[in-house]
Amino acid sequence: MINKTPIKDLQNFFNKEIVIAGFVQTIRDHGKLKFLLVRDRTGIVQVVISKDNQNFEIAKKLTTESVVKISGIVKEEKQAPNGFEIDPIDITILSLANGELPIPIISEKGAEEVDQTKRFDWRFLDLRNPRNLKIFQVWTELEKGFRNYFNQNDFIQIYSPSLMSTASEGGSEVFEVKYFDRKAYLAQSPQFYKQMAMSAGFEKVFTFGPVFRAEPSFTSRHLTEFTGWDFEISYIDSHFDIMNIEEDLIISGFKALKENLDLNIEIPQKPFPRYTLKETKEILEKEGVMSEKEDLTPEEERKISEIVKQQTGSDFVWITDFPISVRPFYHQRYEDNPKITKSFDLIYKGVEITTGSQREHRVEILEKQAIEKGVKLETIKDYLNFFRYGSPPHGGVGIGPARLIMKILDLPNVKEATYLPRDVKRLTP
Repeated sequence: MINKTPIKDLQNFFNKEIVIAGFVQTIRDHGKLKFLLVRDRTGIVQVVISKDNQNFEIAKKLTTESVVKISGIVKEEKQAPNGFEIDPIDITILSLANGELPIPIISEKGAEEVDQTKRFDWRFLDLRNPRNLKIFQVWTELEKGFRNYFNQNDFIQIYSPSLMSTASEGGSEVFEVKYFDRKAYLAQSPQFYKQMAMSAGFEKVFTFGPVFRAEPSFTSRHLTEFTGWDFEISYIDSHFDIMNIEEDLIISGFKALKENLDLNIEIPQKPFPRYTLKETKEILEKEGVMSEKEDLTPEEERKISEIVKQQTGSDFVWITDFPISVRPFYHQRYEDNPKITKSFDLIYKGVEITTGSQREHRVEILEKQAIEKGVKLETIKDYLNFFRYGSPPHGGVGIGPARLIMKILDLPNVKEATYLPRDVKRLTP
C-alpha cells in the first residue's frame, strides 16, 4: 500500500519530504513552469515543476484527471492554495486519463450547468467533485450516530431478505421477478421480518438495507430503489414510545454530524412538535392550503413545516392519527375510534422522512383488518403465523435517509443524495 500523506495534513510537514497520491485536477503550462493542482479526498495542493526539474518531461504527458504519485518537499507559499506547495522529487503516473473528459468535474467553466442526466451517465466522474464526496461523508457520520444509539440501547441488527413470496405492503406497486418455477417480489420494506423478530423475542431490532417501490413517480423525492433504515421495538404502551425513541435516534445522528464534519447544523431539541392529521388540516385550512385527501400532499407537508418553523423554530414535526384508508392493514387502530390508526409521519424541512406506527399484534384482529383491506389471508399466512403463538405489543418505523440527507444539505433532488440512483428510466451505470 502506498504510504501517502493526506493533503489536508501537509501544512504539518514544511520543508520535509512527503508522498502524496491523487488526481490531477488542473494543468497550467507557463512555458518554463508547469503548475499542477493535485486532489485527494482531503483537499488539493499545488505542485510546481520547473524546466530544469527531472520530472518536467513526465509532466508534459499528463492529462486532466490522471492519477499520480508524487514525492517532494512541502514548501510554504502564501500565493498557493492553502498557503503551501510541493517541489517534486519524483512523479509517477499511476493511470493516464483519456483525452477530453465527457463531463467537467470541478473548476471548469460550465461544470455547474451540466444536465443531471448526463452527470448520472458518468456518475463515477461526477462523484469526484468534493461537493459530492461530502454527501457520502454525511451518510457515513449520520449512520455512525444512529448505530451509536442502537448499540448503547441494546438493539440487535437483523438482515432481512429482498426476495419475498408476497408483497410486504399490499397493493400493486411491487417488482415481480421470475424465481425458478414461480413468482417472487422485491421487498417494499423489511416490515414483516422486523415483526417476526418481535415474535421471536428479540425485543429491539434495527436493519439497514435496500427497499424497492414500483411507483411510476417522477418527483424530486422518489426512487424505485432506495436505502431504508428501520427499527422495531416490543412492549410499548403506544406509538408515542416509538416517536420518543426516534427523536433520540435523530439527535444522536445530528450530534455525530456536528462533531465530525464541518456542517452548519443545529441539534434538534425534543420533544418535536406534534399534531394530529385533523389538527394539521385545520391549521392548513386557515392558511388556504388544504386538499380533500385523507393524507398530506407534498404542498401541505411543505406548508405545515413552514408554519411550525415560524411558530416553534423546529425543522421537525410529527403528524399522527392517519385514517385507515391511507395506512396498511397491520397498523393498530384506536379502540374508541377504529377508523383512525395509531400511526405517524415525521416531516423534516417540508419532506416526509419517516412513517411508523404501533402494529396490530392480535392475530384475530389482524386477519379482520387484512380482509377489510382486500388482502387474501392465504397470501400472508406465514406472516399471520408470527402472531399465533404469542406476540408482544410492538411498533416501529421506516426511515428514508436519502431524503433526510437531501434536506440537511439542501440538495435539489433525492437522486443527488444517492450513490447510484434508480428511477423509472435509469438502470445504469
